[in-house]
Amino acid sequence: MADSDTDETDTAEQSEPPRSRVPAEGAVVRDRFSSDEVFQRIIAAADEEITSRKRELFFSGVAGGLAISLTFLLYASVSASTGKDPILSVLLYPLGFIYIIIGGYQLYTENTLPPVALTLERLASMTALLRHWVIVLAGNFTGGIIGATVLAWGGVFSPDGALVAEEFARKGIEEEWWNLFFKGAFAGLVVAGVVWVEYASRDTISRLVVIYLAFLAIPLGNLYHVVVSFTEVVYLLVVGNPGMLAGMTEFVIPVLLGNTTGGVVLVTVVNYYQTSEHRLGSITGDRPVTRLSTQEWIFGAYVGRAYVPVIEHHEPAPATTDESFRILVPILNPNNEENLVALATELANQKPGGTVHLVHMVQLPGETSFRYTAPQRQRIRAESEKQIEPLRERYEQPDVYFETSTIVSYRTFEEIFNQAKKDDTDIVVMGWEPDKNWNTLHAGRPLEELTSDLPCDFLVFKDRGMDPSRILLPTAGGPDSSLGAEVTSALQAGMGVHASLLHVVDGPEEREQGEEFLQEWAEEHDLDEAELLVDDSGDVGDAIVGAAEDQTMLVIGATERGMLARLAGDSLHINVIDDIECSVLLAERPYDRSLFQRLFGRGQRRR
Repeated sequence: MADSDTDETDTAEQSEPPRSRVPAEGAVVRDRFSSDEVFQRIIAAADEEITSRKRELFFSGVAGGLAISLTFLLYASVSASTGKDPILSVLLYPLGFIYIIIGGYQLYTENTLPPVALTLERLASMTALLRHWVIVLAGNFTGGIIGATVLAWGGVFSPDGALVAEEFARKGIEEEWWNLFFKGAFAGLVVAGVVWVEYASRDTISRLVVIYLAFLAIPLGNLYHVVVSFTEVVYLLVVGNPGMLAGMTEFVIPVLLGNTTGGVVLVTVVNYYQTSEHRLGSITGDRPVTRLSTQEWIFGAYVGRAYVPVIEHHEPAPATTDESFRILVPILNPNNEENLVALATELANQKPGGTVHLVHMVQLPGETSFRYTAPQRQRIRAESEKQIEPLRERYEQPDVYFETSTIVSYRTFEEIFNQAKKDDTDIVVMGWEPDKNWNTLHAGRPLEELTSDLPCDFLVFKDRGMDPSRILLPTAGGPDSSLGAEVTSALQAGMGVHASLLHVVDGPEEREQGEEFLQEWAEEHDLDEAELLVDDSGDVGDAIVGAAEDQTMLVIGATERGMLARLAGDSLHINVIDDIECSVLLAERPYDRSLFQRLFGRGQRRR
């Protein structure tokens, strides 16, 4: 009986749910990121930021400085309207910071955490860190100058608000230097702490609450933020109160040093040393990472490397040189893009040191890059290598070097451009198939902006079979047609291609002039042996369709600016391509554009 009672009691106890919410047995399921995981997310984000170009960093910093001007405007205006009530006057102070962090703008004080974490890991050099800081701070200050000037000269403030805005700057200048430094240090602690907690948050609502409450601490604690302080000093100067030098040396500089010290020492270093020695495993997939040497860590590119990539899985070809001709082939599906590799290999075979870099693009459904665990990333890479290695083995030749890598990202389209810049690529060869959903390839910034500044030549292949035995190349001159001529010449040299050049004129009276143009153009582009066709119908589309009937490939230059942007947006419609049966190779060459041309959309192709 005693044994029976004991068994019944055990059964009853096991059937009851535990009074606490901790599982009665098994592993505890975490509902938040560990410190290691937070650090990994920060490293992954910093890995993308520190490789950004100067222009992108600077203008993102300008946007951040303009957002801070909004904080200055609201702080002064609400203070004036509430009689400088210590609580009510600060309620809208965090708005500019919310715009910056949620909107992804660059703010100097935010950058006292992610890039410093890379530097502590000896993945980024001190020179790379300083470069990053200087560019972002210059952008913030530029945005602050613009914002302060508009506030001063645009009549944005009410009379009372303008007086309060001037008082803010005067108060800071009159503060003791060391007081400003330590107040700035605590403000730096707040901002860097927000960055840490932001990466520990799983949803936007949590981030908003943390950002809002944390940045309330700056005015409530009588602390100082360097970009806000700089904006106040510039405003004071613009409204007619001289003393920029005093404002910088006695106000902005001590706050800057304090913000930096607070962010770096009080948060970055402390949080760094609370993480374990395996903090990078989830990012690198436990692959070996060769950190910077001591000399590289201090002097950067002046003595070697300035940065060690963390996220990308890259297998370099040992025999490549700086003078090699590099072709990047982004592959979405290795099972049906074999002809892309064949085309790239043939082009590389005609150049000394020809190198083909096969990049398997694994697209994530959203901004989930940082949530993948080490086993998941290892499985993705292993499966990618299994699919892409047969392509390499099939097409590798003695005179052509191959590299393979896998990029796992939600920004697939932009990653193609980033990889082309990193590799110093000469040509990108990519596919265009009816079942390839180009409009689902995401980019971190607008596609029109991205594709208006191509990093190299682009060839987009509509695959209807890899048979370049008879190539038709229409031309009216121009850089895009020249790129098509270079490709045709390379294929002709390697595969005995029969090339036909087509030029369309407006009428029979222009035929002789057209023949002269085509003859000169063929000689200029090393296509002397090509068949020359001049069509005097004036209809380019019909002429191409008619001439392409007995051809196996059509090589055609971009017929409209921004071909890649339209291709990715599923808005590229070239009727002639749909009316022919052979494969089509679209060629687009980058533009060289000044700032004016960037703003107003004009430019010239690089030759």
